[in-house]
Amino acid sequence: MPSASCDTLLDDIEDIVSQEDSKPQDRHFARKHVVPKVRKRNTHKYLEEEDSPPSDSTIPGIQKIWIRTWGCSHNNSDGEYMAGQLAAYGYKITENASDADLWLLNSCTVKNPAEDHFRNSIKKAQEENKKIVLAGCVPQAQPRQDYLKGLSIIGVQQIDRVVEVVEETIKGHSVRLLGQKKDNGKRLGGARLDLPKIRKNPLIEIISINTGCLNACTYCKTKHARGNLASYPIDELVDRAKQSFQEGVCEIWLTSEDTGAYGRDIGTSLPALLWKLVEVIPEGAMLRLGMTNPPYILEHLEEMAKILNHPRVYAFLHIPVQSASDTVLMEMKREYCVADFKRVVDFLKEKVPGITIATDIICGFPGETNQDFQETVKLVEEYKFPSLFINQFYPRPGTPAAKMEQVPAQVVGERQQVLVTEESFDSKFYVAHNRFYEQVLVPKNPTFMGKMVEVDIYESGKHFMKGQPVSDAKVYTPSISKPLAKGEVSGLTEEFRNRLGNRLSSISHTSAATQRASASSRMVLRLHRLHQDCALRLSVGLALFALLFAFFVKVFN
Repeated sequence: MPSASCDTLLDDIEDIVSQEDSKPQDRHFARKHVVPKVRKRNTHKYLEEEDSPPSDSTIPGIQKIWIRTWGCSHNNSDGEYMAGQLAAYGYKITENASDADLWLLNSCTVKNPAEDHFRNSIKKAQEENKKIVLAGCVPQAQPRQDYLKGLSIIGVQQIDRVVEVVEETIKGHSVRLLGQKKDNGKRLGGARLDLPKIRKNPLIEIISINTGCLNACTYCKTKHARGNLASYPIDELVDRAKQSFQEGVCEIWLTSEDTGAYGRDIGTSLPALLWKLVEVIPEGAMLRLGMTNPPYILEHLEEMAKILNHPRVYAFLHIPVQSASDTVLMEMKREYCVADFKRVVDFLKEKVPGITIATDIICGFPGETNQDFQETVKLVEEYKFPSLFINQFYPRPGTPAAKMEQVPAQVVGERQQVLVTEESFDSKFYVAHNRFYEQVLVPKNPTFMGKMVEVDIYESGKHFMKGQPVSDAKVYTPSISKPLAKGEVSGLTEEFRNRLGNRLSSISHTSAATQRASASSRMVLRLHRLHQDCALRLSVGLALFALLFAFFVKVFN
């Protein structure tokens, strides 16, 4: 029995491909050496028909693809790269979802609503029989969720292989590439930066300088998807910036999960990168720095102030505080205190005149008291942030904060009467409204539709509340007729029906009379034509008789 060799190590099972199998890039390269022989036609239309296979063909590279991206600028950059690669291989990127053969859905896992929209889009694509490829942080973090079963997934560090995944999906296969990019065992920042790209805004280039972070915030689901910090080398980032400016870009956004932590894994720093970048920014172009957490910017304050004063760098910095309570920050594991945040802001406001400081706040984090909340309110009043993002806390699955005791909403416990009239977008609830036309979601009990129901409010969201029907409460039925069925015509009163019936009868009689008159007219016309025909024949006969009579007279004389 021959012995087997196991000396070769394989990183990912999905990367096993036989030596004889051609890669998408090989097929793309081969296309350049194929000379098409087109049969000549009389019109350009026939040439187009011969060169364009039907869109439902399984031949890769000819289908229409619709791309939808949710979330941060890092995610948007990934979406641009995937669009560019697909377009380079011949796929048509369309903005019309209904015309597309395949939907590429690039998700965000930061908050529940973003994932809800993602899930609903998957459902809609399935209802419309579209091919589906999933990308982004949701499937990367939790690929085994029920609603993702059987669907193709492209991981956040595998976007350079999106063409392979799309090709296999079009053929009817399910492919999942979720591995990490590594070099000699060291995790890389992700796919190459020099890949083809279609910018949503041709004037703006989004450059991801690193992926992942060094924190372990208890509420954060993105960490599960993007992982630990992995930075791109400075020279690769500078080259990408140069290429962008050569393509007409006039503004660069630097993005990542935490720009302040850049370079700590490869022995460099954010200021070192920024000084190299400003050297290649042409006159009239600008650079915008993305979000940075307080801990990793503290040691670079002097250098950062100098860079933010540079004429080709926006005097703008996004520094999330999340809460002004040290107790809450400790529960969040943010690794800084409120004093650290104030030190950063105070220094930059002093050294960079007119700087815009943007910040984020999470309300209702588990354990937050009213006193904690008031401390955050005081911070906002003190600094009057020109850009402030306030978010409700959402317990994300698998995070430590999701297991903590949740803070109840203020309206919880109220009893309200609501009128049920619709079904929610995700089809999970019925939609009702209280006296103030606030949206209240109630269980999908068919007996509630069109009724006034008494409910106890037990949860609130940004744009809705949830109500539980009171067990012993009466369901009020409006004292009017039963509602019409969906699609049934309204306004058909008895008087209208009678008028409609008389009109139809009149039309019927008129139509019959018209038909009789028409038949009579046709008969008269036929008789008239017959009379004309007889007269003509008689005239011709008489003329012939006259000619014959004259002929015989001449002969016999």
